[in-house]
Amino acid sequence: MTETAVIVVAAGSGTRLGRGVPKAFAQLAGATVLEHALRDLAWLAARIVVVVPSGYEADASTIAVRAGVTAQVVTGGATRADSVLAGLAAAGDVRFVLVHDAARALTPATPFDRVRAALEAGAVAVVPVLPVVDTVRVVDSGHPAGARETGGADETGGADETGGADETLGAIVDRSTLRAMQTPQGFDAQMLRRAYEAAGEARADSTDDAQLVQALGEPVVAVPGDELAFKITTPADAERAEALLLEAGMAGSGADELRTGIGVDMHAFGGDGALWLAGLEWEGQPLAGHSDGDVVCHAIVDALLSAAGLGDIGGLVGVDDPQHAGARGEVFVRAALERLGSEGWTPVNVAVQVLGNRPRIGPRRDEAQRVLSAMLGAPVSVSGTTTDGLGATGRGEGVQAIATALIRRR
Repeated sequence: MTETAVIVVAAGSGTRLGRGVPKAFAQLAGATVLEHALRDLAWLAARIVVVVPSGYEADASTIAVRAGVTAQVVTGGATRADSVLAGLAAAGDVRFVLVHDAARALTPATPFDRVRAALEAGAVAVVPVLPVVDTVRVVDSGHPAGARETGGADETGGADETGGADETLGAIVDRSTLRAMQTPQGFDAQMLRRAYEAAGEARADSTDDAQLVQALGEPVVAVPGDELAFKITTPADAERAEALLLEAGMAGSGADELRTGIGVDMHAFGGDGALWLAGLEWEGQPLAGHSDGDVVCHAIVDALLSAAGLGDIGGLVGVDDPQHAGARGEVFVRAALERLGSEGWTPVNVAVQVLGNRPRIGPRRDEAQRVLSAMLGAPVSVSGTTTDGLGATGRGEGVQAIATALIRRR
C-alpha cells in the first residue's frame, strides 16, 4: 500500500483573479499556477492526484510533466468538496491523504514535512496555520449602516468579502485565539472518507476538509504554516506571487534547460515468439533481435539518451547481455529514464514515426500512445507510414522507427 497521496485541488473557476481561465491555468512568471504548485513535489514519494475542471485534463497532464512530477489527473465537480471526493476516489488504498490547494502555489516543502510528521506521530487530522496579525472586529448585524450597493454578493455567488464603510463594526475579537488556515491539510485517509460520508449533502457548504473531520468529534492538530503558502485569489495576490518568483529566479520557461534528441532503430522479421511493437503485442511474424525487437521502444530510448548526451541503448544495457534476452521494450525505457533522472533530466514529450508495410499502426494508434505515455510519464505521439516499396521496409522485410524527444532540466 502506498503510504501517502497528495490531492492537488485545481478545479476552481478563478473568477476573482480575472484572467479568463480557471485559476490554476493562469500564467504566473512564465508558467501556470498549477506548474508552480506541482514543482518539486516528487520529493514527497507520494501518489499525486490533480483535480481539474472538465476539459483541462490533457493540459494538466502536460503541465505535470513540465513540473517534473508523475501525476494522475481527474475531473473535478461543481464544488470543492466534490473535487476532493474525486481526488479521494483516485487516490486508492493509501494510509495518509494530504489535500492541497493549487492556488497556494508558492508553498515550500516545510509545511508538507510538518503535516506528514504529525500524521506519522498519530494525529488523524493536521492543518498548517498562521497567527492572525491584523486587528479583527465583528460586524454588528443588529445595527446595519444601510443597504449595500453591491447587492451583497460577489461574482462567485458567495457572500461579499470586501466589507467597507456601509457596515457598522462591533467588538474587537481577541486575535490571540485566532488562526488562519492553510494547506496542505493532512488526514488519516479512512478518517477523511468517513467524514465526507457522514457529511452527506451538507459537505457542499464546506470549504475546509478539517471541518468535516472535526464534526465527527475528532481532534484537529495544528502545525506552523508558512507565509509563502498564501492563497492566490485576486490580481494583487498574483502580483505578489509573481514578484516573489522573479526575485527567487523561479520564473517558468527561463529557468528550464531544454534539449532535443533523435533515435532510430530497425529490425527484420524473423525468429520465434510474438510480435511486439510500441509496447503492444500484435498478430504476425515477430521481429528478430536479442530482446523483443520492439523498434519503437528502442528508438525512444536512443532519442532520450541522445537528447541528454548520454550515448545510446547499446551503451546503456549492452547489445547481447544475457539478462536482457527477450526483454520487453519497457525494460529499456525504464533504464533510460533512470539514467536521465540521475542527471536531473525529465522527458517533456516524444514523437515516433513507424516505417513499414505491417503491422498497420492506425487501428491501434490511440492504444499505443496511451501505453507509451504511461510508460514514459510524458505524452507520446505515434504515426505510421510506408516507403512506397522502397528499401527493406518497402519490401516487407522489417520495421523501422524514428523517434524525437524533448527533455528538460530545471
